[in-house]
Amino acid sequence: MTQYKVGVIGCGSRGRAHAEGYQAAAHVAIIACADPVEAARASFAEDFAAASSYQDYRVMLERETLDVVSICTWTGLHRAMVAAAAAAGVKAIHCEKPMASTWGDAKALYQACAERGVLLTFCHQRRFGAPFVKAKQLLNAGAIGTLQRLEGACSNLFDWGTHWFDMFFYYNDEVPAEWVMGQIAVEAESQVFGVPLETSGLSWIRWQNGVEGLLATGGASLQGPRNRLVGSEGIIEIGGMHRAPLRLLRAGAAWQDFADAQLADVVPPGGDTVLSVLDLIDCLASGTEPRLSGRKALQATELIFATYESSRRRGRVFLPLAAEDSALITMLAEGQIGPG
Repeated sequence: MTQYKVGVIGCGSRGRAHAEGYQAAAHVAIIACADPVEAARASFAEDFAAASSYQDYRVMLERETLDVVSICTWTGLHRAMVAAAAAAGVKAIHCEKPMASTWGDAKALYQACAERGVLLTFCHQRRFGAPFVKAKQLLNAGAIGTLQRLEGACSNLFDWGTHWFDMFFYYNDEVPAEWVMGQIAVEAESQVFGVPLETSGLSWIRWQNGVEGLLATGGASLQGPRNRLVGSEGIIEIGGMHRAPLRLLRAGAAWQDFADAQLADVVPPGGDTVLSVLDLIDCLASGTEPRLSGRKALQATELIFATYESSRRRGRVFLPLAAEDSALITMLAEGQIGPG
């Protein structure tokens, strides 16, 4: 059986979460790690038995013969790191989300892997979460009839929103989106991983099969469940304050709550991120598309930047998105949006 050699770039909490996945996989060994912070990489190397550690990831890629690389760093570094790992000849890359700081960078890093036949995944690990998987199972079984609308609520379109946009595609069988109409506000300075965020946002999406979706963020949040699936014969809700992790409403019946104990056997044990890594390793061996493939991440990422672009244009944006920048970052730089 193949022994996959793994290198991890970024030895913080997310790098450790990825490493736990590799530890759980058969025929996989973490042989190297890279992080500019000496204490972080030394602790990681000791805890996960990595034989070599590096301050510079580029030196690691040059010196080590790696099959798989995990990239667990700030978003603005992803394009260069993914391109470097692909050029080094790795077979697969598992990268943290969000994909990139701009739409152009997201497409470029995806293309860098596609051109070299590198399997690329992004850690939209909610696809392995028990409440979300159960919701999809209920939907597929016809519990709420025909899917008509998807709703989500979170803090921002970029960091959290990338998860819910990805889940919308998951619920809707990966049907391509047709257009996006959105609005954002920046009423105070806010950022994550060095990337500016909106403080309130609305994104309305139409998919090619007629399903529509709404993601509300920050001050415009729906103040309800994290995800809502609205069908012709009922509603499924996932998460939210003071609610069961999953609940179902069908015509003529009361809400049916699903407690944590009822969801315990929906997915294998190990946690969402561990399961995402195990799926990547399985797909690397079998040649099948991973559940968190770069193709799927790209379609979710497009909705983020299309929403920003819609706000800039003050109009509906039909996909594919042509703008290469992040309209939010550009508008901030040009003083078209922002606090005060």
